[in-house]
Amino acid sequence: ALLREEGFTIEYQERTYTAAETFRLRRGNCLAFTNLFVALAREAGLTVYYQEVDVPPDWSVNGTTFVQNRHMNTFVDMGNSPEQIVDFNMPDFRASYDRRAISDDRARAHYYSNVGVERMQAGEELPALLNFRLALAADPGFVPAWINLGSLYHRSGASDWAEAAWQHALQLAPREYVAISNLERLYRVGGRLAEADGLRARLERHRQQNPYYRYQQAQAAYAAVRYDEAIAHLRFAIGRKANEDRFYALLGLAYLRRGDPAAAERWFARAE
Repeated sequence: ALLREEGFTIEYQERTYTAAETFRLRRGNCLAFTNLFVALAREAGLTVYYQEVDVPPDWSVNGTTFVQNRHMNTFVDMGNSPEQIVDFNMPDFRASYDRRAISDDRARAHYYSNVGVERMQAGEELPALLNFRLALAADPGFVPAWINLGSLYHRSGASDWAEAAWQHALQLAPREYVAISNLERLYRVGGRLAEADGLRARLERHRQQNPYYRYQQAQAAYAAVRYDEAIAHLRFAIGRKANEDRFYALLGLAYLRRGDPAAAERWFARAE
C-alpha cells in the first residue's frame, strides 16, 4: 500500500523523519520511509528488520561539503519463504548489493547521525552536536557518526577534536576511506606533510581494491578509447565482486570496441 496506493503517495525528499512525521508529511528519504514501514509492519505482526545496503559510492555536494550518501531498506523475515525486501526505490534495488540486517540501536544511530548532518548543513552547531551524541549513545561503534562528529569539530575550528574523532573512526574501521581522506586533508593543511602523504598512499591502496572504484576508472578509460585499460580494471572488479552485471556489460562493450565480438558476446551473456 505504501508503494502503490494512489491515495497515499510518499514523495522523496532529502530529509530524515520519524515514522510519524513521514506519515503526516508524506515525504522523506530512504531512512524516513523505512522508519514508517517498520513501524506499520511490526504493528501488523510482521517480523521486520532495518537493513544497511552497500550501494556503490555516491556523493553529493552541499555548499563546500561533500556528502557520502548511504542507503537503508527493510528486510521482512517470512520464515521459510524467499526473503522479502521493501525498498523506497524498488526499481533501482539490485540483489547484487551487499546488505545486512541491523539492530534497532544501529538504526537509531543512523537516524540521529542523519539529523545531525542536516542540522550541521543548516549551520545549527549545537543541535548537530546533540544529535551526534545521541547517535553514539545508541551505538558507540557507529563509524559514520564519529566521522560526522569530526566534521562538525573541524567546522568549529576544533582541529584537535576533529583529529581525535577521525582517528577513533579508523580504530573502529581501519579501511574507512572517508576518515582517511578527512585526516589527510587536515594534516596537509596543518603542514604535517609526511603523515598526509602516508595517508594518501593508504587511501589510494584502499581505492584500488574497491570494485566500484575500478568500475568508475573503467568507465573513464572506455570513454577515452583506452579499451585495454578498461578491460583490466573490469577484470579486477569482477574478481572482487562477481555478481554485478554492470561490470560484465561494460566488459562486453570494451571487447566489442576492441574488435573481439566473440568475447563480447560471452560477456554480454554473463551480464544477462
